[in-house]
Amino acid sequence: MRDEMNDTLLMRYNRQIMMPDFDIAGQEALRNSSALVIGLGGLGCPAAMYLGAAGCGRMVLADFDAVDLSNLQRQIAHREQDVGVNKAESVRRALADINPDVRVETITQPLQDESLSAAIVDVDVVLDCTDNFATRSAVNEACVRHGKPLVSGAAIRSEGQLAVFDPRRDDTPCYHCLYGMLSEQQLTCSEAGVIAPLVGVIGSLQALEAVKILSGFGDVCAGRLLLFDGKTMQWREFKVRKDPSCAVCG
Repeated sequence: MRDEMNDTLLMRYNRQIMMPDFDIAGQEALRNSSALVIGLGGLGCPAAMYLGAAGCGRMVLADFDAVDLSNLQRQIAHREQDVGVNKAESVRRALADINPDVRVETITQPLQDESLSAAIVDVDVVLDCTDNFATRSAVNEACVRHGKPLVSGAAIRSEGQLAVFDPRRDDTPCYHCLYGMLSEQQLTCSEAGVIAPLVGVIGSLQALEAVKILSGFGDVCAGRLLLFDGKTMQWREFKVRKDPSCAVCG
């Protein structure tokens, strides 16, 4: 439990605290919570920045990749002077400038097996901002095993997806229930391109869902898949049922 908020922090978070259904209780819950953001690219940058700015008390940023010039078109936490710097460290610096109240840790090595489990078991929510099927599957399995809610986002070309998987609830599916039959090739987007603001839309929504989970504010979109078409500015929503024969959560 962190110390009570002082006048400076009450002013910093004033616009959230003044909401009757969020109030100071929601802010304190958020400030005493922790989140793991895996992947500090197009989705992870806005997700981490908004979650940190909103007042998540402890954030763990995981990415083993370095900032490249081609990233700057959409990965808005990084600057040109960050090219060649580890992405998690780059975002840590940016977060320190925005909100020094947040305790930020970085993981700059690939998360696999025991290291992945250790990182997930130590937080309250996981944001999957990665871009490959193998990592997403491994993260989902670890979240199911340790009972941690998972906020999953994806973006390709001008299309985005958002879903929340919460193994604490018996009636909701996991990532494998939805995508278990797809191959990694079908989900790879490294050569497909992406329009810059799209990742900001989806990453910001991931932060919003994480804030809701951590603070108890609003209704989380567990059991639903949201699809966004940036070309036509249309949203579609699908209910996703738990698969009783799922190899991960069934």
